[in-house]
Amino acid sequence: MEYSLGILVAVVALGSILLTRRAGSAAMFFRGAGPGGEAPGLWLLTFSQVTTWVFARSLMNAAILGFYYGIWGTLAYAAYYLSFLTGGRIIDSLRFQHGYSSVQGFLRARFGRSGTLCYNTVVGVRLISEVFANLLVIGLLFGAAGSGAYALSITGFALVTLLYSMLGGLHASLRTDLFQMALFMLVLGVLLVLALGNGAVSLGQLGFVPFVYDQPGPVLLAVALLQIWSYPMHDPVMMDRGFLADRQTTRRSFLHATWIGVLCIAAFGSLGVLAGANALEGEAMPQALERLLGALPMLLFNAALVISAMSTLDSTLSSSAKLVALDMGWVDGSLRNGRAVMALFMLLGLACVYGGNQDLFSAVAVSGTASLYLAPVIFFCLWGGRADIPVWSYLATFVLALGGAALYFLESAGYSQWLGDLHKYTKLLYISATVLGGGCLLFWLGGRLGVETVSRPQVA
Repeated sequence: MEYSLGILVAVVALGSILLTRRAGSAAMFFRGAGPGGEAPGLWLLTFSQVTTWVFARSLMNAAILGFYYGIWGTLAYAAYYLSFLTGGRIIDSLRFQHGYSSVQGFLRARFGRSGTLCYNTVVGVRLISEVFANLLVIGLLFGAAGSGAYALSITGFALVTLLYSMLGGLHASLRTDLFQMALFMLVLGVLLVLALGNGAVSLGQLGFVPFVYDQPGPVLLAVALLQIWSYPMHDPVMMDRGFLADRQTTRRSFLHATWIGVLCIAAFGSLGVLAGANALEGEAMPQALERLLGALPMLLFNAALVISAMSTLDSTLSSSAKLVALDMGWVDGSLRNGRAVMALFMLLGLACVYGGNQDLFSAVAVSGTASLYLAPVIFFCLWGGRADIPVWSYLATFVLALGGAALYFLESAGYSQWLGDLHKYTKLLYISATVLGGGCLLFWLGGRLGVETVSRPQVA
């Protein structure tokens, strides 16, 4: 099967390279504009948003959560895709109510240099984790961690994706996203037909784990519903796509991305649920699926992961270049510097693969918890229009969120037991609720004390 999967990877890679136009301007490379400066249309923008969020780590997480916790685990992960609704509202407020062209511009106006420093730190870690997680999934599809096939597949995949990303930047990412999304939808549709048509599984098996409010699946669903308020704002891939088109196109793209993303994740994750319902004792999800469905559906299952990994990696690299060259201003916005930043982030992701934690959901949970420091910013400053929140409230909330993220990492990895022997997702729920509630309290208190902010908001 590895040979057949390798051929599929080569086809997807070749198609992506052939679709790539060499970026001839900074607008094409960093802003995704067409050769004539035109903005992307509705469905190009919608499918680009979906395919960059329905990535390999997400698909694998949804299936694994379904395998262990039933349909409630899969629905919990699908709930994160409601972030498109909150993300669309955040973008609309930033651009068309407050008049800013980036998240950094808004935070700089409200909280000065501290505002952008904290945000860029969280965003930088997010981007590196995306490179790491998607490369990790590719490696595990081809061999055990540390094997020659594992290392070769990761390195080859990284080089191919880096090649066409460096050629075309965000414009190339948008074009290849459409191609990759079409392939993914085709593969997912065929996979579902084969799975439900072979007689080994049935839709009735999706309910093999009942709803119990304090079990991991429903608890994780509650976590997702807390984190979706801030999660999109710390994701530069989603935020970058919110500044490319006009208001109506942008609004509609976020709405369509919501239902398409939720359906894709729920459909793919249901395969993990069916595997869990039929698994033998001690059997892992891939082995259970292959036994139930056969070699061809399993090949398609892996192909969907490969396609989604490539679509996410090129977008992550494009956002990395924009972050460092335009949003942070660490280097000038030349194409040469943008390409160098892409190479740097790919190297950092590879370093994490060969020396980091291999728990795929940990990265999501830690990142989502850290992003909660932005929730009070959204509630009070962005949507509430408050300009009287002091910098100390912002910094204290940032420290609280980082502390919560670090605590969850230590607890889930078994390095500490400060929260007792509760399930790790129950701990995550308590930590998330504390960070969200504590951050809002700090912002409310800061506003009540009437401490001067760094500056009044200015239209970017």
